[in-house]
Formats: sequence, C-alpha cells, structure tokens
Amino acid sequence: MKILETRRLRLRHLDAADAPFMFDLLNQPSFLRFVGDRGVRTLADARAYIVNGPAASYARFGFGLYLTELKENGAPLGICGLIKRETLDDVDIGFAFRPQFEGQGYAYEAATAVLADGRERLGLKRIVAIVSPDNARSIKLLEKLGLKFERMLRWPGEGSELKLFATD
Repeated sequence: MKILETRRLRLRHLDAADAPFMFDLLNQPSFLRFVGDRGVRTLADARAYIVNGPAASYARFGFGLYLTELKENGAPLGICGLIKRETLDDVDIGFAFRPQFEGQGYAYEAATAVLADGRERLGLKRIVAIVSPDNARSIKLLEKLGLKFERMLRWPGEGSELKLFATD
C-alpha cells in the first residue's frame, strides 16, 4: 500500500514479502551500532519483526515505519516513518538506509515527506527524534530537517544516553 511519493521515492507499508530486505537492513553494522540489535537472525524473525512492529503500528496508530524504494525500479533503499513509543510522550521519526544508498539525499527526501505527512494528515504539532550521540550522520540530517536538540535522555533498560531532537 503506497503511502507517500516524492520526486524519486515511494514509501509504502512493509509486508511479509519484505522480510529478506529487512533481514539485511537490521543486520547492517551501522544499524546494529546506532539503532540496536533487534534479534533478527532468520527470515522468520524478519517476518515476525514486520508483523509485530510496523504492521501492528499501521493497524493501531495509522502510521509506522515504511519501506522506502526507488520509483524508477522499486529497489528497496531503507525504511523511514513515524513511531509511537510507550517511553516517549511524542511521536518520533525514524530512518535507516542500506549503506550503498547513504549520502545521496534519499533519507532527507523520505524524512521530509514523512514529517509533512505527520503534520498535515495526522495533525501532529510536535515530532521528536532520538539518536545516539555519536551518530553524526543522523544528527546532521535531523538538523537539516529543522529539528533542534532539546535534551539528553536515558533510554529505559539501557545504560546509554540518547539525544532528543524536536520540531518547533
């Protein structure tokens, strides 16, 4: 199901057929380092991740993480979307792209569309983002998107601190 379209990209719901892509993405060294280990070790795990994560979020909230693919050929590049976490008061934006697609403006293009959709369709006044303090690439993107550093927070159940960015 197509949700958003930009000049070069299409963002759509993830489904079980996307398990091979998600398996690959969730096990990229950069994902493991900056986002965390989601325990996805098999294609069955990847399918369960999609069903219990993004698909459950679509059903419950009307939004979630979307597969981001090239319009020209449908090649999956990454994920981008909105997440409602029990540990945060506000909805947050999340994104992750395969390394070979970084630095080409795809994350910015997708995130810009997701933020606009959050404001326009969902009526969200404030959207936040959480990021590892050493993830310079994501911090730069959040700042380019207009989010501003607000404060440090400690993620429940983990010892590490994260930076919280927010829209105005």
